[in-house]
Amino acid sequence: MRSVLRSALRILAATLASLFLLLGLAAALITQPTFGAAPVTDGPRADPNRLRRHVEILATVMSPRDADHPENLDRAAAYIRAHFSRTGARVEEQVFEVRGRAYRNVIASFGPEKGSILVVGAHYDSFGDFGANPGADDNASGTAGLLELARLLDGRSLRQRVDLAAYANEEPPYFGSPWMGSAVHARSLKGRDVRGMICLEMIGYFTEIQPAPSWLFRLFYPGRGDFIAVAGRWEDRALTREVKRAMRSAGTPTVSFTAPRSAGLDGSDQINYWDLGIPAVMVTDTSFVRNPNYHTPEDTAATLDYRRMSGVVDGVFQAVAIPGS
Repeated sequence: MRSVLRSALRILAATLASLFLLLGLAAALITQPTFGAAPVTDGPRADPNRLRRHVEILATVMSPRDADHPENLDRAAAYIRAHFSRTGARVEEQVFEVRGRAYRNVIASFGPEKGSILVVGAHYDSFGDFGANPGADDNASGTAGLLELARLLDGRSLRQRVDLAAYANEEPPYFGSPWMGSAVHARSLKGRDVRGMICLEMIGYFTEIQPAPSWLFRLFYPGRGDFIAVAGRWEDRALTREVKRAMRSAGTPTVSFTAPRSAGLDGSDQINYWDLGIPAVMVTDTSFVRNPNYHTPEDTAATLDYRRMSGVVDGVFQAVAIPGS
């Protein structure tokens, strides 16, 4: 009887050890732990007041910013171009026509004209199916981040080219179509040496409690909604770790989520770069998981935390501002 009990205990212990090992491996694969700190680039830092001003203008003066209001999208594009043009960037508009209407991406290029390209992109349109939507977090926040990145990159000597791309038509009815602004931009890069893409998708909403979509999320991630997430597919894990390390070096609480594309990762502009075989990650405050104002009239500029948002921009800056030789 004792020998049977000992055998059962050994089997139980081995089973538990195997389960803990599998759980640890799963945690490592999903969260992509990083070790050590990335070098910190000196220079100016993102300004919370500038970020607030950009979001307020986009979310009020230029709202609604959906595909059915191209006049407001044109005003937003002109605003973005004007701020890009205040820097030394090479600025261009990528105009495309859909259903008889013209839409435009606005692109600012920094660093060498030749060589590899790192893209940082954000959509400036907002969801419009229910009427006027301020779209402050989704995605005036990402657009404001691009404008601050342009200011921070201005005049810097860079080892690689960095393209800041502001897109139209991420939201329905064009999401998932060839006429997403990011799809148009990604196709224009075909055959070029594109090192990767970083998508800024909702970067300004933070909470005391982080909601969890599943028990796995609750097990692996913090319970406070004060972090930013870097999300990518298995194929993007090197870029995921690189961006995560850089953001943490800027003092930004950052986690990462690595999973198959089908695991909720296909909700923003990075998908169009994946389709062309380009590594891409999404930097996000976890979107609708955290922000209850997602796609509602309550997504206003007053709901965002611009101090924390400035830390996110600083982190992305650390990821892209590789000094030139």
